[in-house]
Amino acid sequence: MKRFSLTVAMTLLAFSFSDQTLAKETAKKEENKAEQAASVYKYLNVFSETLKRAKTDYVEEVKEDKLIEYAINGMLSSLDPHSSYLDADTFKDMREQTKGEFGGLGIEVTMDNGWIKVISPIDDTPAFKAGIQAGDYITHIDGTTVLGETLTQAVEKMRGPVKSKVKLTIRRKNKEPFDVTITRDNIKIRSVKTEEKDPSVGYIRISSFSETTTDDLKKTFAKIQKDNPEGLVGYILDLRNNPGGLLDQAVSVADLFLDEGEIVSTRPRRAEEMQRYNATKGDITKNKPIVVLINEGSASAAEIVAGALQDHKRAVIVGMRSFGKGSVQTVIPVTGFGAIRLTTARYYTPSGRSIQAKGIEPDIEIPPGHVEYYALRSDDFAEATLPNALAKQDEDKAGISKNKTLKDKKTKKKKEKEPDPFEEKPKEEKKPEDYQLDRAIDIVKAMGIYQSR
Repeated sequence: MKRFSLTVAMTLLAFSFSDQTLAKETAKKEENKAEQAASVYKYLNVFSETLKRAKTDYVEEVKEDKLIEYAINGMLSSLDPHSSYLDADTFKDMREQTKGEFGGLGIEVTMDNGWIKVISPIDDTPAFKAGIQAGDYITHIDGTTVLGETLTQAVEKMRGPVKSKVKLTIRRKNKEPFDVTITRDNIKIRSVKTEEKDPSVGYIRISSFSETTTDDLKKTFAKIQKDNPEGLVGYILDLRNNPGGLLDQAVSVADLFLDEGEIVSTRPRRAEEMQRYNATKGDITKNKPIVVLINEGSASAAEIVAGALQDHKRAVIVGMRSFGKGSVQTVIPVTGFGAIRLTTARYYTPSGRSIQAKGIEPDIEIPPGHVEYYALRSDDFAEATLPNALAKQDEDKAGISKNKTLKDKKTKKKKEKEPDPFEEKPKEEKKPEDYQLDRAIDIVKAMGIYQSR
């Protein structure tokens, strides 16, 4: 009886200590919350004082609403290169762009150390026809430097009435700075097109992922199959210089070539909000060989498609490592104003690879021309080099189950020094018209021969 009483007493004492520990932890958490709230209020006071001083003492008069917009955009753009505040006009332009029609020059751009950097020109647009290239830096717009301006401000300057002109000062590797005058136009994106590059190979070019991309791709396939009743040996999907676009369109495009399995997953900060997108039955090519062409200008949605087809071994990826934009932006409208574009998640390929700051490594690396290209390649033109870019995600730490059989890890190359984007390099030799495409055609034909045997 004494032993039982002692056991009960010890148990009660243990519960007492446990309750006390829990109470202390709860009190500590509440104390931390109170301290954080106090700290926030202090900084809000600093913001209020700064706003007041800027309004009353700045050398030129600035409207209060503009100052607040600048502050919001500064906060968001400091998080990563793809988060920003969109005023009402910019938000309207963005919605028009995703529908496949908008006014402007036709280039996808980002900020890099204060300069505007071209991710890629969009096919058949004024910028594309003017010779603007992926990796170009825009340093001046109509003679005024872009340093000190936000990305939104610079983009607004490049937009304007149709038929009006804008002068861009371009810095490009191996060249002196030069000016390009471009006539603005109403940009109508034909995101999918086909050309006969070889009578036995179906060639499809996707320049971006807008609302109509999947439907346009289906129509393009129907046309190719109608024009080639005897069939083709395989297909080339050209995603070079494709800056991306809508996630749902990337998923539905990849689904056209897959019968089953995961296409992509988006993983936000809270694990319970993770989303997986899976393929449905039906391969539009009827299991014909596919080669996907990518390069440094292939980003975001283009990388999702390439990564999914690569992981499922449904296509051979050819070209150069892609841009590495593996983050998800959510556009949150603000009633009566514009919208907030906020990075909310990362993309992962079916095997659990994070695209962010890594990109998609091609199965067969083919430069645009001669071997000398390796010395000229703009290794600083990638998501990982952008200011405040999200870090590469460690798959093990992210709790991802990796399938090592899908793709062996490659040995990391030692980076000797930070490259200078304007460093002079040896002059590039003249290259074939489209060396990568020529090699892709050869690969598709070889795959077709192997499959037929």
